[in-house]
Amino acid sequence: MLVRGLGIAAVTICLGLHSPGARAEAKDRAFEVVRKLGPGINILGYDGLWDGGTDAPFKLQYFRLIREAGFRHVRINLFAFKYMDSEAQVAPLVLRALDRVVEQSIRNGLIPIIDEHDVDECQRGLENCSARLLAFWRQIASRYAGKYPEAVFEILNEPGGNLTQADWNGLALDVLKIIRAFDRNRTVIVAGLNSSEPQDLRALDLPEDDRNIILTVHYYKPFSFTHQGAPWAPEAGPAGVRWGSEADRSGAVEDFLMIDRWAAAQRRPVYLGEFGVYEKAGIADRAEYLSFVARSAERLGWSWACWQFDHDFAIFDTDRGRWIAPLLRSLLPGSAMPKLPARSN
Repeated sequence: MLVRGLGIAAVTICLGLHSPGARAEAKDRAFEVVRKLGPGINILGYDGLWDGGTDAPFKLQYFRLIREAGFRHVRINLFAFKYMDSEAQVAPLVLRALDRVVEQSIRNGLIPIIDEHDVDECQRGLENCSARLLAFWRQIASRYAGKYPEAVFEILNEPGGNLTQADWNGLALDVLKIIRAFDRNRTVIVAGLNSSEPQDLRALDLPEDDRNIILTVHYYKPFSFTHQGAPWAPEAGPAGVRWGSEADRSGAVEDFLMIDRWAAAQRRPVYLGEFGVYEKAGIADRAEYLSFVARSAERLGWSWACWQFDHDFAIFDTDRGRWIAPLLRSLLPGSAMPKLPARSN
C-alpha cells in the first residue's frame, strides 16, 4: 500500500480500445498471464499468520470465498526483511507459512503473486535494501524452482524514495538474474519507479529478449480522496472529500492515457497491483471509484488487484464473516456474494 506520495496508475482507458502494445505483443507469455490473472485482491500484508498464527484475522478458508466471489488471483504482501536473521535468511516459520498460503491459493483456483513488500526500507536507499532483497529472492527462487508454476514473483512493492532510476534499474536486473538462474519460465512483475505524476514514469532497463515480464504501478489519485482521514497520512486532509465528478473522471483518464503510452513503448503488459479507498470515505463514493478504476483496466485487458481484503481499506468484513456488498459488487458486478457458514454451537 502507498503510505507516502500519491502513487501512479497501472491502468489505461482508451474508450474501449486495446493498447497498441498489447496488440503487438499478444504472443508473449506475459500477456497470456495477465489475461489469466484477471481480477484480484491484496491479502496478508499486516497479518499475524507470518508470526505463527497469533492474532491472525486471515483464515485459510477465506481463499474459497475469494474464488467464489469471482476473484482469480491474490497478491500476497510479505514484509520479509523483519523475519531475516543476521545473514539475511528468512525464518523457516515464515517460509512454511508462505508455502501454505501459496498451496491454498492454488488449491482454491487462485493464482498467487508473491510480493516482497518492504517499501519503507527500500525507499531509504540501496544500502537498506539491496542485500536483503537479493537474499530474499535467492531463497524464494531456489525454494520454488520446479514448483508451483502458476505462482508469479513480484520483485518489490513501490520502489522509489531515495532510490534513483539507475539504482532501481540495476537492482531489478540483479534480482531478475537470480530468478532466471533458477527458473527460466517464471513470470516476473517489475514496478515502475514510484512517483506522484504519470509523466514522471521512465522506461525500465529490462532484457529485451525476456518476454515473460509484466509491468506494474499503483493508483491512489487523488490522494485527498483515497486517503482522507487516514491518521498516518495527515497531508491527505480530513474526511468528507467526494469523488465522481466529470473533472474527477477526466483527470483519471488523462493519467491512464499517459501511462498507456509508457507501457506500450516498452511493449509489455501492465498489472494494476493496488488501488483502493480508506474507510473514512463515503461508501457510495468508494464504490464508484473502485468500479471506475476496475472497469478502466478491464477495457484494455489488464489485470488488477484492489487494496485490500481486510483492515482499513477492506472489501471483506472479518468480524461478520462476509463481504461489504457495495464494494464487492462495484469490483465484481456479477458476484454471488459468498459468505462463511454460520458457526455451529
